Amino acid sequence: MQQFTYVITDKAGIHARPAGVLVKQANTFKSRITLSKGEKSGDLKRIFSIMALGVKQGDSVTVCVEGEDEAAAAAALEATLKANL
Repeated sequence: MQQFTYVITDKAGIHARPAGVLVKQANTFKSRITLSKGEKSGDLKRIFSIMALGVKQGDSVTVCVEGEDEAAAAAALEATLKANL
């Protein structure tokens, strides 16, 4: 299992457009991928699951990746977060 933490810097937090980008990126991998904020977590391959977390600017999120392509998925998702949020 691979995981990393990222602090959201976008003023709008995770809203529809960047959530869509994250979901699209996550769906290119076979691994199980979750995004967690505090006690809540959601499937990063489902946009409504991510939007329901209500992630705002300054919130710390953790991405957990588990599966056969976890290293590549974690690296790609971290780069996507840095580029978009």
